[in-house]
Amino acid sequence: MATDDLSAPLGQRHNKRHGIHIPVAPIIAGALALFLAVFVLWAAVADDPFGGEPVAVAPIHLPPPTQKKTSAAKDTHQASSAPAASGQDGGPVKVQAANAGKPDTTTINIINGTTGARQEVTIPAPAGAAGSPPAAAVDQKFVEMSRQGPLPRIAPDGVRPATAFAQPVNAIPGKPDAPRIALIVSGLGVSAKDTADAIAKLPGPVTLAFVPYGTQAALAARARASGHEILLQVPMEPFDYPDNDPGPEALLTSLTPQQNMERLHWLMSRFQGYVGLINMMGARFTASEQSFGPVLLETEKRGLIFVDDGSNPRSIAGRIAGADNLPFAKVEVIVDSVPTPPEIDHALGRLEAAAREHHVAVGIASALPVSIAHIAKWAKTAESRGILLVPITTVALKEKPADLTKNGP
Repeated sequence: MATDDLSAPLGQRHNKRHGIHIPVAPIIAGALALFLAVFVLWAAVADDPFGGEPVAVAPIHLPPPTQKKTSAAKDTHQASSAPAASGQDGGPVKVQAANAGKPDTTTINIINGTTGARQEVTIPAPAGAAGSPPAAAVDQKFVEMSRQGPLPRIAPDGVRPATAFAQPVNAIPGKPDAPRIALIVSGLGVSAKDTADAIAKLPGPVTLAFVPYGTQAALAARARASGHEILLQVPMEPFDYPDNDPGPEALLTSLTPQQNMERLHWLMSRFQGYVGLINMMGARFTASEQSFGPVLLETEKRGLIFVDDGSNPRSIAGRIAGADNLPFAKVEVIVDSVPTPPEIDHALGRLEAAAREHHVAVGIASALPVSIAHIAKWAKTAESRGILLVPITTVALKEKPADLTKNGP
């Protein structure tokens, strides 16, 4: 035993064996910090626009640009020189639809206005299109190209679109002074199935109003080919906006007339061939002369009619239309304000009574299946009751009974 051990006080001997202590907590903290740093660095440099969402990739095989020159291709190439929307490469791109030779397909011609390159892509036709009549083409003399897209215009020979796209009317034999009813079905273009049902089930004199959203362009063309006049529904500001929002590019009282005109032109360019405009909502907007007045003037300038949907008793549409010679019609009866079969039938009865009293009446309904079914059933027997169902231009253009035997363009 060492001398130091003998001289040390009892209980104070030192143990020279030292244990190894591992700092666990700092190591865990460091590992977490390293993980977070790597995650932040990955999020900063990784190109993942879907944020980790499940993604499925489907290849699209496009045929090479066709070199075959036909008269239709030449017309398409000439049309591509007009201003159009910009493509991803900065050049203007024009898209045209044509029949692909099969009733269930459509050929889309994609034209780059900068390079002149063309591509033809065959796609399935909209649901319910099989067996339908071919789309009615719009004469380009009624089309003005703008940076928003194609807009309606009065033709160089003075013919107005409302007249050119009007459908013919045949008077009831022996009853040239029969009461007339113009009936509008609105809200079409969003649901391809509901729109196809309306086109197929409703008679030609029923006017169809399309919203400026969805797949309405091809459907609107089908409606015209089936003998219907069509209207463009223009979303406008209601009193409870923005809690009740009519949709993108809606016309607002808070915007300047120039801003609203830009929006109106965008809305007008969504499809072609309509005879006029009808408001969608708009209780506040249609009561403001400062905001609504320029819209009505633009409607008249482009040779269209305007239809007031009758939802706002304070609307100034009728007063301004009368002062500016704008062809105008106003809805008197909302057919499906209560969308039940008994109430719809009752409203159609009130519409008939209004037509007998004033010689003409205008009604409107939504594109609900129950509304379409009951209107189709009512229309089949309207003539037997001495009621003449007419398209909306017959009312707005104020044609005389003697003119009802005209042939449409």
